[in-house]
Amino acid sequence: MALGVDRITNTVYVESNSFDPWLNLAIEEYLLNSYARDSSVLYLWQNEKTVVIGRNQNAWQECRLDNLERDGGRLARRLSGGGAVYHDLGNLNFTFLMPRKEYNLHRQLSVIVDAVKELGIEAHFSGRNDILAGGKKFSGNAFYHGQFASYHHGTILIDVDTGKLSEYLNVSKEKIESKGVKSVVSRVVNLKEMKPDLTIDTMKKAMYRGFIEEYGQIDSVLDFERVIESEDIGDLYEKYSSKEWLLGRNPEFNFRTSKRFQWGGIELLFTSRKGKIVDVTVYSDSMDVDFIEELRRGLKNIEFSRSSILKALNNLPRYIERDDIINWLGITDFI
Repeated sequence: MALGVDRITNTVYVESNSFDPWLNLAIEEYLLNSYARDSSVLYLWQNEKTVVIGRNQNAWQECRLDNLERDGGRLARRLSGGGAVYHDLGNLNFTFLMPRKEYNLHRQLSVIVDAVKELGIEAHFSGRNDILAGGKKFSGNAFYHGQFASYHHGTILIDVDTGKLSEYLNVSKEKIESKGVKSVVSRVVNLKEMKPDLTIDTMKKAMYRGFIEEYGQIDSVLDFERVIESEDIGDLYEKYSSKEWLLGRNPEFNFRTSKRFQWGGIELLFTSRKGKIVDVTVYSDSMDVDFIEELRRGLKNIEFSRSSILKALNNLPRYIERDDIINWLGITDFI
């Protein structure tokens, strides 16, 4: 137990028996609000034939919705940032939820890496949000920080139908080129390719043991059927299944500009009337949802001029994303 000797919070384990993405995401937010203020929670879940997009992404641009709906799949939108992913029953999703003061990405990632290593597969972290085996990605991760609690969630590819990645995900040429690969499929690997007898159930048990190894023990196991009886789950399900949440509104705009950076892509849609920005829509796969929200607020109700936009950007908290956008809009002809 390398880091897990210091047990400050209660530990909780819960496993979903539903493959409905809207229900599973509703449960995730319920656990964040109801348990993670004073507990460290491991939540395991699976979605059937689902494209999950990041909080600030444009569904129409990221997903081939007609193909997905034709095949009986579902679109889902999560609270966290980042890019679009495909889930099927060959994939295991995990979420670590805990008080903000207990959030420690290294510890959380260690549970996954150690669980995979226990199964005989060598794995390691790569960049900000990927875990690799054999030089290819089998786990992508994203993050959300609420007022009192945070979560870190992601995928573990066991036996995913990678052909569906190309069929349902509409990945931009710029994003593929920025990764230095010819296709999305070439970047990912199923762990079953390295361990042919690996099953979802085996991976779940390895994650359970890895959580105990890192956090000391599991104090309580939640009954999934009792969890979904909560009135809050019903309200959250309505949110996650609503067209407003999934697709957003179709924005009217006068000016559009976009750019891809190392941290992700961004698209700005400005609605200007009488020389003033009356509305701005921001689409992005940036991992930092807080910055995107501050950017959206900061650019609204100001004069539509380069100098006013740059001044507003300089007034935002300093992020890597902010500085890159200032440099970009300082020389881009969009006005």
